Amino acid sequence: MMLQSSIKPQIGNATLLKAKGSFDPKFTGSIEQKYFDGNQYYGLSDFGLTLPTWYGLTLKSGLEKNRGSFMDPQAKTPMGGLFYGGIYANLGQGLLIDQRRADIQKAEVLKKQNDEEQRYMLNQLVYESGYSYWNWFLAYHTREIVLKAYEVAKQRFEAIKTTAELGDRAFIDTVEAGLQVQNRLSMLREAEMRLANEAAIQETFLWTPETEPLTLSSNSLPSDLQAWKASIALVNYADSMVENHPYLQISQFKIDALEIDQKLKRDRLKPLVELNYNLLNEPVNYNPFSSLNINDYKWGMSVQMPLFLRKERGDLQLATLKINDAQLELKQTQAYLKMKIQTALIELSNSLNQLSILSQTVNDSKALLDAEKDMFENGESSLFLINMRELAYVQSELKLLEWKAKNKQLGYSLGFSTATLY
Repeated sequence: MMLQSSIKPQIGNATLLKAKGSFDPKFTGSIEQKYFDGNQYYGLSDFGLTLPTWYGLTLKSGLEKNRGSFMDPQAKTPMGGLFYGGIYANLGQGLLIDQRRADIQKAEVLKKQNDEEQRYMLNQLVYESGYSYWNWFLAYHTREIVLKAYEVAKQRFEAIKTTAELGDRAFIDTVEAGLQVQNRLSMLREAEMRLANEAAIQETFLWTPETEPLTLSSNSLPSDLQAWKASIALVNYADSMVENHPYLQISQFKIDALEIDQKLKRDRLKPLVELNYNLLNEPVNYNPFSSLNINDYKWGMSVQMPLFLRKERGDLQLATLKINDAQLELKQTQAYLKMKIQTALIELSNSLNQLSILSQTVNDSKALLDAEKDMFENGESSLFLINMRELAYVQSELKLLEWKAKNKQLGYSLGFSTATLY
């Protein structure tokens, strides 16, 4: 996904290069000859250079050399050929914008859009990999907590079994202790399965620089619980975070491209007026500017315009409607992003409150469990109450762990909503 995102700017650059190619100078040349019954009817040759410019003007120069016994008189040229050089201009349609200029403008917009798409993809990648990491973190430490509880239950079962065999405890207590071992073994197997699944998902984000997939080794572990630090809400949140969000920028660039299309469609309501003017001269010693006379020239003009302009007006209406639709979608996207950021801020703030409450719950559950154990040792409690206190303590630990992972994931959600992860 990261490599794919790096292709986006390259596509933008290639598209812009392609659009600029429509302004490349072009060499043109043609030769046409006819021979019949031993006579050269005609031999026509025309070689030149065409240079399009940004403002609807095309510069053109060349050398025309025609010979033949049966040739249109207007096509005759001097012995040394006839040099021409001049301009071709669009005075109506195409004066302010044409397809070539529109393509370059849209290519520049696409380049910026692809840069934002790359930024969006990388933020998405960091978000997805971070979210997956904290699921793996949760699964691993859940397994560790359940494994510890299972081992404690197993040790208690062995101790109660020994005391029952010595006649110091009723055998029914071994059934109670055995049930706890079975229940916690079931919890352990479920936790191990979840850990294996999350580890497999985590592996999908691990690659070598040569794009070979990697696997997690048995020594690969998530961060320790003691090293965990809470994600906190953004202190300097501002509306500019929404305005600069890549998803919003992408929508705006799409509107910019549609507006260029609209401008081109509006320009086509004008008549097509093409004017050309060329100075003519017979080159001497291959010098096209020798004895140049401004009175030797040729020019021409053509005009074309549909009477009803139905196609052109329909195209303009469609372009306008597309812009209106995109602008409404942009406003909806803007409102959606603001809602996502506000929701993420609220949820992240709530997670900090939950962590504070659950940390106290874990401490209190541990205190009650320790007190119950002391009473059990003094014969003032029962195995059932011990198990209940221990189960409550384990559940509070698991709940706190769940919110620790959720807090980090909410931090990633906020970072993704504000596009600040990358």
